[in-house]
Amino acid sequence: MLSHLVLGTTNSLYLGDMLFFALVFVLLMWAIKVVAWGPVTKMMKERADRISNDIDSAEKSRQDAEKLAQKREEALKNSHAEASTIVSNAKDNGAKQREQIVASAQQEAQSLKQNAQKDIEQERKDALKGAQNDVASLSIEIASKIIQKELNAQDQKQLIDSYIEGLGKQNESR
Repeated sequence: MLSHLVLGTTNSLYLGDMLFFALVFVLLMWAIKVVAWGPVTKMMKERADRISNDIDSAEKSRQDAEKLAQKREEALKNSHAEASTIVSNAKDNGAKQREQIVASAQQEAQSLKQNAQKDIEQERKDALKGAQNDVASLSIEIASKIIQKELNAQDQKQLIDSYIEGLGKQNESR
């Protein structure tokens, strides 16, 4: 019996120890939950939220960068188109100005040519008139010497007019 008693006390000792260790384990788990598990869980949740926010922020930044790149590309295309338009307009304006300058030069040349022709015609008329006057003077002088007398003014005029008509007809026939 003694062995039984010893065994019984050992069994109850084991049972008491187990019960003590179980109670200490539960208390320890509760203390870990209160002291460590809550803050660790809170810290992990905050970290997960921060990572999620960083991912969302990075995605938003990437989308904004894509939009900005598209806007810049469109602006570049527009500037190329605008530059082409400016160059085209400048070429058109240059061609128009060149045509205007050429037309103006042609008109000026035509005007100078007409003025020169008028001047030539006037010089020819003046030379012809001068020649007629010289011929008339010579004619009168020659006629006076031939006739050895003075003609009256009416006779001189008729003689000169007939002589000039004869010269005009000879010049026209040449």
